[in-house]
Amino acid sequence: MTAHRPPLLVVEDDPRIGPMVVAMLAGDYDPLLTASAATALRLAEERDFAAVVLDRRLPDGDGLDVVRRLRARGDGVPIILLTALGSIEDRVGGLDAGADDYLVKPFASAELLARLRAITREHSDRDSALMIGDWEFRPATRIINSPYAGRIVLSRSEAELLHLLARHPDQTLSRERILREVFSPEDTPGTVDTYVHHLRRKTDRDIVTTVRGLGYRVGAP
Repeated sequence: MTAHRPPLLVVEDDPRIGPMVVAMLAGDYDPLLTASAATALRLAEERDFAAVVLDRRLPDGDGLDVVRRLRARGDGVPIILLTALGSIEDRVGGLDAGADDYLVKPFASAELLARLRAITREHSDRDSALMIGDWEFRPATRIINSPYAGRIVLSRSEAELLHLLARHPDQTLSRERILREVFSPEDTPGTVDTYVHHLRRKTDRDIVTTVRGLGYRVGAP
């Protein structure tokens, strides 16, 4: 009997790279290749994929727009951006748009497979809902359901910040720890304050509590 291979969507318009990625992944996944952003969005709506491997530069748009549109409609499918754009600004932009990981070309098949395993495992671990007061937070889809305003979609950094605090409801976490676990080494502690502000503005100012001189903890709006 053939082992089940999870379905995977590969979005790549380079006629050399696309089939190469499919061949790399075919032993572990059931990859479906498309070269179009529009087709990728349609397929992601019609089918449940274990993950998406997505190029940035597509003939009908930027891969970041695909990520944003998937997240805006509440699709939490794990996404790896596969691209030649490798600056820090490009990586941060991709992750803030909602991608789970960012792999710069050229790359090794072993690294791509390892990263796919990591993000799909993390997605599975985060699939259950967390209650924050009367608010239901689903980290896997980055959606928080407000009892007053309905569904709110968080950015990747906002969701990871809230998820970190929600996993430690009885602790105050320092800015340095939050910076280390959520953001990048190039950022400063002020980045944490900025994203707390963004999170409060989207949800409720009491969802995160400031503990003066110590850091932040999850609140109970």
